[in-house]
Amino acid sequence: MFQTNALRPSLKTVLKTTTVAGLAAVMLSTGIPAAITQSFAAAVKIEAPQVPSFANVVDAVSPAVVSVRVQSRANPVSDDASGGNGFSFDFGGRGLDELPDDHPLKRFFKEFGGPNGDKRAERGHGPRDGKPGRLRPTSQGSGFFISEDGYLVTNNHVVSDGSAFTVILNDGTELDAKLIGKDSRTDLAVLKVDDKRKFAYVGFADDSKVRVGDWVVAVGNPFGLGGTVTAGIISARGRDIGSGPYDDYLQVDAAVNRGNSGGPTFNLNGEVVGINTAIFSPSGGNVGIAFAIPASVAKDVVADLMKDGEVSRGWLGVQIQPVDKDVAESLGLAEASGALVIEPQAGSPGEKAGIKKGDVITAVNGDTIKGPRELARKIALMRPGTSVDVALWRDGKAESVKLEVGTLPADTKDAAATTDQQQEEQQPSSEKALADLGVTVTPSEDGKGVTISSVDPESDASDRGLKEGQKIVSVNNQEVKSADDILKVIEAAKKDGRTKALFQIEADNASRFVALPISQG
Repeated sequence: MFQTNALRPSLKTVLKTTTVAGLAAVMLSTGIPAAITQSFAAAVKIEAPQVPSFANVVDAVSPAVVSVRVQSRANPVSDDASGGNGFSFDFGGRGLDELPDDHPLKRFFKEFGGPNGDKRAERGHGPRDGKPGRLRPTSQGSGFFISEDGYLVTNNHVVSDGSAFTVILNDGTELDAKLIGKDSRTDLAVLKVDDKRKFAYVGFADDSKVRVGDWVVAVGNPFGLGGTVTAGIISARGRDIGSGPYDDYLQVDAAVNRGNSGGPTFNLNGEVVGINTAIFSPSGGNVGIAFAIPASVAKDVVADLMKDGEVSRGWLGVQIQPVDKDVAESLGLAEASGALVIEPQAGSPGEKAGIKKGDVITAVNGDTIKGPRELARKIALMRPGTSVDVALWRDGKAESVKLEVGTLPADTKDAAATTDQQQEEQQPSSEKALADLGVTVTPSEDGKGVTISSVDPESDASDRGLKEGQKIVSVNNQEVKSADDILKVIEAAKKDGRTKALFQIEADNASRFVALPISQG
């Protein structure tokens, strides 16, 4: 039996009276095809936890950070080397005139000028009778303003060889700058821009409050790209990278590259906690290990440079070395700390105050000295003429001296390392083997100390760097002139319960102390 069209509901009626689901069922039952439509889900959106943004810091400090472009005068070289263009040429030992006339190099230099001066000299590009060469770009780094009247800080190694300096502001403005002063020992320099405008500037932080793990932001000019911002954390404090006696760097893991030198590292308050000066990088690029001069060091040095154009440092005038465990034991010290005096310099504040070789400086003005680096920094930061109390360990007991800090001479070496060098062959004499020490000695020809004539390669003496030809000047701070003198001092030390003795070794006009075991025999 079939249904007539009259009994079928109209589509209009169905649309008015049914739901979407019902409509689909009706359409299927009535044979009306259903239109298939694609539905879309809402866009993905996650309520992420709020994390600190550096944008506010960057907005505030960026106007104070600049790029520093350095130019130097390139002195023309002689015609047989370069033709005044900075390149050198080698024709296999022959001069240009000795080349065949049809040689391509000879044709090239005849056309464009070259080693013999001709056309380039006529156009004014060759040597000019000893006049200085023209300015050429030599380096590029970063810096930052520390005053509204245009004083800015950068690294010494950025500007040290420069003859002219250009500062490029955050907005692209280029201004000439002059060098006010520089300090190679801390790698800092101060430039000055003379302009009527007031510059945005930043201040130094109290870096004693900086903790490992604190966020920092580095701003600079890596690879000459212009203002660039990177972020990271303080990775370590007090790093010694072997650049000098005042090493006390902050280590940061922010991306610091070539061109960042002299740029600031900021805390989240927009204060300078350090000045980027070095990176550790086998490849030359960022590997996450950068070093910054702490604000506390930079603040004092910069103030001196702005005032006098140079830095006046305190000076003690003693050659020092670390106190290791063996040295401490040989001297009867409870712990391996302090700075062992190798030799006071003649006429120095240390010598005048009575500091002697073999003394261990343990404190300055009551502040404990852990090692030579700490002593050097502490004295250097003092104003010349300052009176200080120096605590010493001498002959097994504590003593103290009072002295007036001197001025560090410009050419003073901070520490002299010994150079192992064989002296001339010694004449055999009444040698006596010090078997327990592994050395054989003979009286020195000049009557000062004894000369080492042989060293057992399997001995402790050999392990500690003693070599044939070196001198033993003293043992436990007592001068020795023979093997018998050494043995007497060693026996006395053994009776005092010592297991090591302190030997002063001299080589190449420099000396050092070495602690050797004496417990055997």
